[in-house]
Amino acid sequence: MTRYEEAGPLSRIVSVDRLKRSDGRLIVTASPEECAALAADFGIPSIQDLVGTFETSGQLSAFRVRGTVAALVTQVCTVTLEPFEGPVSESVDLLFTGTDRLEGTDAEDADIPDPIVGGKIDFGTITAEFLALGLDPYPRKPGVAFEPHIEDADEGPLAALRGLKSAKD
Repeated sequence: MTRYEEAGPLSRIVSVDRLKRSDGRLIVTASPEECAALAADFGIPSIQDLVGTFETSGQLSAFRVRGTVAALVTQVCTVTLEPFEGPVSESVDLLFTGTDRLEGTDAEDADIPDPIVGGKIDFGTITAEFLALGLDPYPRKPGVAFEPHIEDADEGPLAALRGLKSAKD
């Protein structure tokens, strides 16, 4: 089974050879159905207008992908629990290399390029992954601040025990 047989709801597999013959630009525009599937995967109410814009350069030995992923997302405020819309924009800068160049490389190295599998790159997966990176894990509706509840020392859960101690003294 190849890496792309496990592709998620947004997949745009493109041959590196095709990219080298083109002007090096590629745009991924997610359909409403793909946006709905990604929103379900990410556990958010909705995603709209998801677009990945990429520029590519290089050869199989070192192939660079740069660009931007942008969308309008609806998330749920962690304070008010109300849904709200907001833009997400995430920069992309990736280096890919042929899989034969990865042999013998320590998987713990931080700067290992992503592999080019079968001479192809899935730009849909890149778009989905960078959108996920751009989502706020604790989203707050604009203008909403978290204000912790501070209990008065006389009203807390131990107030009854303090009352018993005072009565005993």
